[in-house]
Amino acid sequence: MSNSRKVALQALLAVEASDAYLNLVLPKLIGSSKLSTPDAAFATELAYGTSRNQGFYDYVIEKAGGRKPSEIDTDVLCSIRMGTHQLLVLETPAHAAIFETVELVKRGLRGSAAGFTNAVMRKIAQFDLAGWLTILEEENLVSEDFQSIRFSHPIWVTRAIRLALESDGASEQLEEALNADNANPKVHLVKLPGKSADTSRLVPGPASPIGFTLESGDPSKFQGVADGAMRVQDQGSQLVTLALAQVKAIEPGEHWLDVCAGPGGKAVLLAALALPSGADLTTNEVTPHRATLVATALRHSGFEATQLVKDARALPESLQFDRIMLDAPCTGLGALRRRPESRWRKGEGNLKELTTLQRELLTAAWDHLKPGGILAYVTCSPHPAETTAQIEWFLRSRKDCALLDATEVFVKLNPELSLNPKRKTVQLWPHRNGTDAMFLALLQKSNG
Repeated sequence: MSNSRKVALQALLAVEASDAYLNLVLPKLIGSSKLSTPDAAFATELAYGTSRNQGFYDYVIEKAGGRKPSEIDTDVLCSIRMGTHQLLVLETPAHAAIFETVELVKRGLRGSAAGFTNAVMRKIAQFDLAGWLTILEEENLVSEDFQSIRFSHPIWVTRAIRLALESDGASEQLEEALNADNANPKVHLVKLPGKSADTSRLVPGPASPIGFTLESGDPSKFQGVADGAMRVQDQGSQLVTLALAQVKAIEPGEHWLDVCAGPGGKAVLLAALALPSGADLTTNEVTPHRATLVATALRHSGFEATQLVKDARALPESLQFDRIMLDAPCTGLGALRRRPESRWRKGEGNLKELTTLQRELLTAAWDHLKPGGILAYVTCSPHPAETTAQIEWFLRSRKDCALLDATEVFVKLNPELSLNPKRKTVQLWPHRNGTDAMFLALLQKSNG
């Protein structure tokens, strides 16, 4: 049994048992196991590939094993999912994939399940990926149910993405959007304005004018990242931050607020944009741990900001700002390619709690916006309940609010972006823009 498979399984079990995040737990496991670079890459592919395709693999496992996934012990199920990924996607020779999967179950003190694992894996190996897709197609499921299984998205997520695309006049792009969530994303970097870094080994863009793509390698070992001149940041996040800074000229003495600043990516970029222009930045984060992450990120890049550790709904009334970034807590459906386990973690039941919180934060942040000031409402989600519906509700409830044309701002940032010119809010898409599915609305408070 290879250490790579063992590490990948440990990561997947941590996700199942304690809601761990792959991007946090996997590097620690790789480091403690001292995997070589090729073995670390294989463990990463196993963990992320299995998580992304979990829904389809569970369909295959149920067909082959005659049991619902919920009836299979978690450690055995995760092992078979990994074995299925090796058979159907990595095209590992059947004898090797079956042997290694059975050994994983045996070594996990689950010897009694080894026979079941062996039988299921052998049945799965009877067909390649195309064969299993044919079996799925022959069931003649309703289109939405088929897409949910085929592209491994819970049905509620599939519906949400379909509705978001329909509102954008792009319903025909559903399968393309779902498939993009299952692609292995490249690392995006931002070059902080005013900082010097050698970008000759990087690919510019494609979306952000200050963004780059790292084709391969560990970003933490890249010199620009190590010295704080560059940061790992999705280019969608770069664009929404740039839009708030460039929607109008920055006046010296402006006060800016990042109201939900953790873990600090947007805060650092806001600091790089604000401070040289004579504006100052305040960051707020409700949890001390995430506030520490913000402070560390700012310090690493050489910036200072006033830091608050408070519930954003209870900030002192005296605090007033010219620009506010509200990157609201959300379902995270816009970053499923980077955090694939998120699609299985949250359910439709989480929406009510999140949308209520988003409205409370939006209302509270608005109270701290000066007349004439601009608030950026951002979510890393395309779900209509978290995006357009929230803005429509807020515009109806506030007479002192105007919706600015964020699309126009984005076009100035990058005229090549694929956007819907008929709307003032912006919805980015992985399949269309190469970014996470970030949403942005720019709201301005009237002077009267």
